[in-house]
Amino acid sequence: MKPVMKQLVLDIHPDAPPTLDNFVAGNNTELIAALSLLAARDQALPARHLFLWGAPGSGRSHLLRATVALAEAAGRPAHCLAGATQGAQLPETPGALVAVDDVDRLSPDAQIGLFNAFNRSLANGQSLLLSGASAPLGLTLREDLRTRIGQSLIYEVQPLDDDSRSAILRTLAGRRGLPLADEVVDFLLRHGRRDLPSLLAVLDALDTASLERKRPVTVPLLREMMQQGLSI
Repeated sequence: MKPVMKQLVLDIHPDAPPTLDNFVAGNNTELIAALSLLAARDQALPARHLFLWGAPGSGRSHLLRATVALAEAAGRPAHCLAGATQGAQLPETPGALVAVDDVDRLSPDAQIGLFNAFNRSLANGQSLLLSGASAPLGLTLREDLRTRIGQSLIYEVQPLDDDSRSAILRTLAGRRGLPLADEVVDFLLRHGRRDLPSLLAVLDALDTASLERKRPVTVPLLREMMQQGLSI
């Protein structure tokens, strides 16, 4: 448990600007280190480009936005693009970090644009940071583009385990002065959605209900809230 607790950060909140520091690393410490090097254009990385993949709710978008923010803070030009809305032409800013989220949602024209970005990246000094829902072999993309992505540095975003989820909930509840009984945490992990944003949303709702009703957070209170429409 100690390594997990050391990775908890001071400002985990759905509305907090995404940073690499407020991403709960869990088993992703190597990935976080690689993203830091990528943002800084560090030559220690074995590849110019990086592709990360993972299940919905694993934090892929957070990591892309956080890495772009880190690059910008270091004075490097950077762009963060959404695959679903990206057009045929990607930015050609020299030396930029270009992040494309959900590459599996790129249109046919945008896929050509990303392929062209790979081709010119050496000449214009760009690095590509890409994300998708599956490993490169599972992406529904042009074969030549899948091949290029497959030559990048590839990481799977590892999900949090229950010990990490429990530690996060208890830590955040403690910082709010909100006593959180073991049975409430166990109930959420058994019956609720297990991604961190959903768990944090439920914690916010419990905090508000506890203050408004002047009641401790218990499983009966949680059940009442669920009957009144709270989705866990």
